[in-house]
Amino acid sequence: MNFKKLLFIPTILVFSQLTNAQTKDSTNVLKEVVIKDIKTVNGVGHLPETKNGIIYAGKKNEVILVDSLDANKAINNTRQILGRVPGLNIVETETGGFTANGIATRGLNPVQSIEMNTRQNGYNISADVYGYNEAYYLPPMEAVNRIELVRGAASLQFGSQFGGLVNYVIEDAPKNKPFEFLTSQTLGSFGLYNSFNSVGGNYKKISYYGFLQYRYMDGYRPNSQQTQLSGYGKVQYNQSAKLNFGVEYSLLRNNIKMPGGLTDEQFNENPEQSTRARNWLKTPWNIITAYANYTPSENTTISIKSTYLFGNRSIVWRNEDGGAAAVDDINPVTNQYVPREVGKQDFNNSTTELRVSRQYNLGNNTSTIAGGVRFSYGWFKRLGGGEGTTGSDFDLSITGDWGYDLDFTTTNVAPFVENIFRFGDKFSITPGFRFEYLNSTAKGYKTKEDVKIASNESRNRYIPLAGIGLEYKTSRNTNIYGNISQAYRPIDYGELEPFGITSKIDPNLKDASGYNTDLGYRGTIKNYLNFDIGAFYMAYNDRIGTVLKNDPITNEEYTLRTNIANSAHKGIESYVEFNLLKFINQQSEFGLSIFNSFAYIDAKYTSGEFKGNRVEVATEIINRVGLIFNTDRFSTTFQVNSVGDAFGDATNTRQSDGAVAGYIPAYTVLDLSANYRIGNFVLKGGANNLTNKQYFTRRADEYPGPGIIPSVGRSLYAGFTARF
Repeated sequence: MNFKKLLFIPTILVFSQLTNAQTKDSTNVLKEVVIKDIKTVNGVGHLPETKNGIIYAGKKNEVILVDSLDANKAINNTRQILGRVPGLNIVETETGGFTANGIATRGLNPVQSIEMNTRQNGYNISADVYGYNEAYYLPPMEAVNRIELVRGAASLQFGSQFGGLVNYVIEDAPKNKPFEFLTSQTLGSFGLYNSFNSVGGNYKKISYYGFLQYRYMDGYRPNSQQTQLSGYGKVQYNQSAKLNFGVEYSLLRNNIKMPGGLTDEQFNENPEQSTRARNWLKTPWNIITAYANYTPSENTTISIKSTYLFGNRSIVWRNEDGGAAAVDDINPVTNQYVPREVGKQDFNNSTTELRVSRQYNLGNNTSTIAGGVRFSYGWFKRLGGGEGTTGSDFDLSITGDWGYDLDFTTTNVAPFVENIFRFGDKFSITPGFRFEYLNSTAKGYKTKEDVKIASNESRNRYIPLAGIGLEYKTSRNTNIYGNISQAYRPIDYGELEPFGITSKIDPNLKDASGYNTDLGYRGTIKNYLNFDIGAFYMAYNDRIGTVLKNDPITNEEYTLRTNIANSAHKGIESYVEFNLLKFINQQSEFGLSIFNSFAYIDAKYTSGEFKGNRVEVATEIINRVGLIFNTDRFSTTFQVNSVGDAFGDATNTRQSDGAVAGYIPAYTVLDLSANYRIGNFVLKGGANNLTNKQYFTRRADEYPGPGIIPSVGRSLYAGFTARF
């Protein structure tokens, strides 16, 4: 089966077809046919006006069908899988100490996706969506059916993040089959072995799906070995066509060795070297979700999801003291290494989200209202600054007291509502409102100069967020869209009480706020053209970032994390994909497509000391071009990834002795992947970073650094997938 010829993305298309079917003896008049999906090009499209009780009308969004992509899914190669999202900035740290590459859009910080609302199957999977919004767990891409992204306008339906939503939707039970087994085995450079196995099926009213993934890598640099086990299970009971409910469980177990960061001099000398041999990280993750979906009538849907997340981040490392240049050698006097630093964090949060949507008649038009309420409570235990052993293995034991012992909680209640008002068949207006109540507490102690300083703080916030979207259908398959939505980012735990960081913290930090706007034109033309071209503007006030300072007493450089100033992010986001062979012959069994994902991002400070400077890690130009060829059995994609330069801090310093301040040069990386199908078997292979480009995407002021975290050089992979 040619999957790429049959791909359907849920983009709304409603039309009537009245056909007279004549036979020799009679004439039959067929009923009206309503089609709610359109063909698109190679698995990239847009969400409909409404889906699963959620409104997307007027919002900039993308949907990516993962199975349609030629990509190295064994290592979740983000630039291949999500690279067609215009303006997506990716921080690549898969061999530097994290297996979950972070993402961001519009000049925001991509580290651990902290500016994004990161979800799986519609529920949160980051540590704490407000208190510690870092994504340590992502599902393996071999298990993901599609990825849904919504830009900043997602703040009304999902939460206040400036970056918007990314939702990884897991594969479901196969239809009309009692049992199906899939196995995928992959080998690759730097000791990569990945094994993915899944089962699924239906029995009477019960459907089920589950997977286990094991991955091991020696890593691109010395001291970067990784072992990872991911798992997932889902059981659903289909009571009737109107009611279903079920449970899901996701897990992650890993053991990661971190090779440390580099100075500019070290990177230029040899980016493959390692400065640390005793740094370790573990992030066990568990997510349990129960849900129910009820459709009491054709026009009404009700859904509820309740999730409990419990995870941990444990680290033992030769800490950031002295920066990347500090050696980690045996002391000739003691004949031992220096003691390492130990830190532990326990994450717990419980979230329940209720959603209700209803279509109703207003005059001669059908309108849609969707709303609900989100309640979450998170509690977070942070132990750090403990003096560990002088050994080299993963050992979390400490020799004395913790440097700090802190307990944080976050309570969030957020009702929200949006309504599509339709005016005829072409035009709609969608106003919306969300109200956020946040209560944050911090209790415990931290040690300064051997004195324990007690902490007992509590803060309440009451945050109204409003927005409005517009959409005009210029044809059956194209539309103009626009919106403006408020956004908000509270101070998180890491900014108030950082684990290990070379930067000093401003004690007067305050929350950031602002808004996102979009205006664009998108759609498809038959089965050969797919496009989305738009402009955006984002105001980000009281932005938190890092600046380079000089100590007036010692005259030494240091970085300060503070509210720097207001910033404005504006630019163009464009995606165009054209299938030449389908244009020449729409019935062609072959496809030859070229796509261009381009963004120009002007992200600068508009006030304060650094007015006119570029925002940290904000890249002006992100341009990805790809060539895709496919037949019924064979498909291959060649992709060119060009990312412009950036700066590590708000001073836009090009050179510094510090870990985070400095220049991040532009780079271009080439990737090639291919798949060949033989019945139920798929052979796959490819090469990432074909030219062996030496580059980096991150300067870290703490783990997995401090310093420059080099990205991976040229690598090859090959494997197979079998379905039974």
